[in-house]
Parts: sequence; structure tokens; C-alpha cells
Amino acid sequence: MKKALVIIPAYNEEGNIIKTVEDIKKNAPSFDYVIINDCSKDDTMRLCEKSGYNVVNMPLNSGIGAAVQCGYLYAKRYGYEYAVQVDGDGQHDAAFLEEMLSIIKTEKMNMLIGSRFIEKEGFQSSGARRMGINWFSRLIKIFTGETVTDPTSGMRMVGRDVINFFAEEYPKDYPEPETAITVLKLGYTLKEIPVRMKAREEGTSSISFKRAIYYMFKVTIACFMAGIGYEKYKKEDFMDRSYGGEKL
Repeated sequence: MKKALVIIPAYNEEGNIIKTVEDIKKNAPSFDYVIINDCSKDDTMRLCEKSGYNVVNMPLNSGIGAAVQCGYLYAKRYGYEYAVQVDGDGQHDAAFLEEMLSIIKTEKMNMLIGSRFIEKEGFQSSGARRMGINWFSRLIKIFTGETVTDPTSGMRMVGRDVINFFAEEYPKDYPEPETAITVLKLGYTLKEIPVRMKAREEGTSSISFKRAIYYMFKVTIACFMAGIGYEKYKKEDFMDRSYGGEKL
């Protein structure tokens, strides 16, 4: 069984993908990585192939959720104990990955989220986006009783049980707040630690103003559904039997 995998979803990240991978190779040397190229229209795939990077090329553009789930399927198939998402836009700092791995192992957590809002260092996102983030934090608190300060953070590490769960069940669009609720409602343990994030240097975000309105509506509905519909899952179905059914 292998130890830890970095999942890098990427769509049109030709200006960032090399910096992202090299940051991981330099600052998180104990991690393997896989790039999930979501059928980019630019040179992302060509640059990955030219650089000899480990990359899975999606057959068609499927969205962030499907790309990340592909990474979890990869982690499950190749027997990784832990998996962490690092976005291909270069905003996540790989210098925090070794610390995250140490904490999730030592404290036996199921999910560990890197939050930019605990110590409020680094890039803090726009005011409008922070309003949306605060709204999702409130929803999570309502449904689970837990406080998650950065529910839209894509920098999240999980153990084997949650890898198995996400390989089977993962939202297609904007999955972070919804999956936080589901993980907590299933009784898995979740913790946040402070991290610093960076502003995007190249390219543009896929979330335009119109998509932001759709995002708020869609994710709010998804959070309500996750809050009331988690009973269809049984946590035991996703336990890693090679560890005697115990949570990692």
C-alpha cells in the first residue's frame, strides 16, 4: 500500500501547471501526484507530456467534481492511504502538505482541510466570495453543528475510508461544501489547520459572475440535500478492510 497522493485537477492551466507540479516535487517529496487533465483546450496536456508528468487525460470536459473523483478512483485503484487535492492554478502551497500528512496520521482524522481564514495570512479571496464562503459555513453549522471556516477550500486531505467513499460518491459541480456536510453527517472526523494560499498568477477563474449566481444557488440546494439525505449511505461500506475496518 502506497502512502500519499496529490490529486491535481487541471483545466486550461498551461500558465500554472508546471509551477504547481514543481512546487509539489520540491516541497512535498514524500507524495506521489497525478494530474487529471479535464480535456483542456490550451497546451496543458502537451506541457505535461513534454515534462514527463504523471497525467490522466479525461476523454471529455466533465467539470471539477468528475476530475477530482477520477483522482480518488486512481488513489483507490493504486492503494494509497491518503489523498489530497491541490488545484492546478497554483494557489495551494505545497509546503503545507507534509504537515497536513503528519497531523492526519497522528490525530487519526478522516479529513483535514487547509483553511486560509484561521490565521488570515496569504490571499484571502474577494469580498464577494468571502460572503458566499460565510454563507456555506453557516449552512454546515446548521446541518452538522460543526464550524468549518473555509468550506470552499480545495486543499483537503483524506484517509482511506473517505477515498473509498469519494471514489463512489462525489458531486459533479463545486463539491467542497456539500462533501464537508456529508462527511460530517456520516460520522467521519474533520479538522481544519491554517495554511497560506496564493493569488492566481496566470489564467482566469472558471467562475464568472453568472456562474457565481448559479454556484450559490446550486451549492445551497446541494447542501440541503446532503444535510437531509446522508442516511442513504452506510459508513461501513467504505471502511478499508485491510485495516480491520478501523478509521484511518
